[in-house]
Amino acid sequence: MRARRRFAQHFLEPTWVDRVIAAAAPSPEDSFLEIGPGRGALTLPLSRRVAGVTAVELDRDLVDWLGPRLPGHVRLVSGDFLALPPEAFLPAGVARQRVRVVGNLPYNVSSPILFKLIELHRTEAAFTDASLMVQREVADRLQAAPGTRQSGVLSILVHLDAEVETVLTLPPGAFRPAPKVWSAVVRLTFRPSPVPVSNRRLFEQVVRSIFSQRRKNLANAIRPLAESLGQDGRAWLIAAGIDPARRPETLHLAELAALADAVDSSSGPSVV
Repeated sequence: MRARRRFAQHFLEPTWVDRVIAAAAPSPEDSFLEIGPGRGALTLPLSRRVAGVTAVELDRDLVDWLGPRLPGHVRLVSGDFLALPPEAFLPAGVARQRVRVVGNLPYNVSSPILFKLIELHRTEAAFTDASLMVQREVADRLQAAPGTRQSGVLSILVHLDAEVETVLTLPPGAFRPAPKVWSAVVRLTFRPSPVPVSNRRLFEQVVRSIFSQRRKNLANAIRPLAESLGQDGRAWLIAAGIDPARRPETLHLAELAALADAVDSSSGPSVV
């Protein structure tokens, strides 16, 4: 099976398979969700080390090709992970809380997949951790701690629910066809949020709004959101105890949560 450009497919070379599986650190009692099994480069050797695997594949031709080659304790789900409901790929009951995730993510949809995993962690208590192949640039952004120059929407929303570490880096030659960038396996270890957030949707709205203006000071960065809601952005910042002259990337999670709470309590703005 050849890689298809429209699915952004880059298949892992056999010499790198063991390193990626070692980075995921599977145990015999584990149950894994694999996103994008492709030709089964990870699926088959992983299945020999764990209790079960559910693999979700978008490419129907790959589903037809891979299905007959899988052992009985591997379930292959045909569909778009981003569009499927949780019951399509998650077990029921207590077992749902013990699922681990692995995947060689299509680079063009890695952020939406990460956001969906975070959402499922919060709403379904679904996962313990996720070991995911992404562009190294994305891995660097994910690891950027809130309050640093490299932090942004992706790192902040992920750090709210998970610890992040890079466990393996891979050169372009680790794949066929070779991408133009280096890749990395990042491990997200899910946990409760270290700061209380009363309104998650509003928190995300505030973060996205101010980081779309990240080169401005906070007084100016918050202004478009405040004006859209008929509110005073500087008043929000003062209520949260934040200097309006600071820049968005200097804010830590607790300060961002305080800012979102100030917006939430001002006059009940609607969240878009």
